[in-house]
Amino acid sequence: MLKKVKAFIEHENLMRREGRHLVAVSGGADSVCLLLVLKQLGYHVEAVHCNFLLRGEESQRDENFVKALCKRLNIIIHITHFDTKTYAELHQVGIEMAARQLRYLYFEQLRRDIGADDICVAHHQDDSAETIVMNLLRGTGLRGLTGIHPRQGHIVRPLLCVSRKEIETWLHDQNQDFIIDSTNLKPMTGRNLLRLDIFPRLTQKWPSATENVLKSARRVQEALRVYEASVKTAMKRLVIDDSIEIEQLMLEPSAESILFEWLSAVGFTPEQVEQIADLLPDIASGRLWRSATHELFVHRGRLVLSAIKPERPTLRIPEAGTYIYDETTSFRIEIIENWTFGDVEHHAVLDASKCHFPLTIRPILPGDRFQPLGMKGTKLASDYLTDRHVSIHEKRRQLVVTDAEGQILWLVGHRIDHRQRITDTTLKALHLTVSANNELDRTSSHR
Repeated sequence: MLKKVKAFIEHENLMRREGRHLVAVSGGADSVCLLLVLKQLGYHVEAVHCNFLLRGEESQRDENFVKALCKRLNIIIHITHFDTKTYAELHQVGIEMAARQLRYLYFEQLRRDIGADDICVAHHQDDSAETIVMNLLRGTGLRGLTGIHPRQGHIVRPLLCVSRKEIETWLHDQNQDFIIDSTNLKPMTGRNLLRLDIFPRLTQKWPSATENVLKSARRVQEALRVYEASVKTAMKRLVIDDSIEIEQLMLEPSAESILFEWLSAVGFTPEQVEQIADLLPDIASGRLWRSATHELFVHRGRLVLSAIKPERPTLRIPEAGTYIYDETTSFRIEIIENWTFGDVEHHAVLDASKCHFPLTIRPILPGDRFQPLGMKGTKLASDYLTDRHVSIHEKRRQLVVTDAEGQILWLVGHRIDHRQRITDTTLKALHLTVSANNELDRTSSHR
């Protein structure tokens, strides 16, 4: 046992010999074995025990056992108590998930507080095989079929090289007892059902079932390395300015795989990715999908990914002056007698006598209409933007400036309203300038 674990730790580069290591100890066979093995291998270990206050006297029994064990081994122990039921209710999660979240949050906090290298947990080969089968039944992707990894951040698993049977045999040889959590003997959860019923039946029929599941996982891990390298290369070629040309994407061996790697990183679900991939051959401009933080839309033959930004505000302008609209944009409003016509993207010049304060700067709304300069009739502002190939994302960020009557004076960055244009009878002009906040001081008003 000691040779096997020592070789595994060194092969996976899991622990520093001179480091300080926390060991999660519940009192069960696996965690007791881990604590003893690392102690005998000469590592500086400290135990950490979580009492979730869920099993009455049994929970206290577990805590007392771990205390006594650590006292006998002369090992420092850190103990914490959780009101797990209240946490589960507040966060609307199941008891099992609540215990997991509380446990790992505490582990990481303690690790940082005492300056420990890592947290050692006692997952072993059987746990990994069970995880693979559970993930397969849930419809996982390739990564879910690779099993439990030796290291995830500061969590390390030195016992992944041994089986549950090896652990119990070694403890017996060491004359070391351990405790049994009664809830682990009831097939109430999916994992317990696998552990207590399904895997014993499988190993009766196929004695090497667990070993073969892990062998397949290793092969999947190797295939995953090829997959990840291939997708990474394809993404470097395809993703330009957070967008992908649909036609080029469809030429790839697996467009869905590329979409998954691109979009899952920003919160899109496998179901969303599958839907997008299915629609690729006939996908139309204007389609939109959202995650919690990003949105994906179709624009001129490209899939465009953009971070969701806060809704833009409405700002009332009572008189001429300089106004900060939001964190990115400012406006300068002036009444002038001499004017020139600057670029329409940043400047608008209108007849001041036809524009009545207070003005309003706001996002475009459904149904907004105006008469674009040079046109005879009115047009929906959204249709005007569509004609100019403005994406759905840009449309939602589009601003308008309106007067006291709610008349659109300027579709910002695009066009003024024809009815407020400068004519031969204009005496004074309303000059509007939009700029980025950091450019405000450099923006000239007029010459």
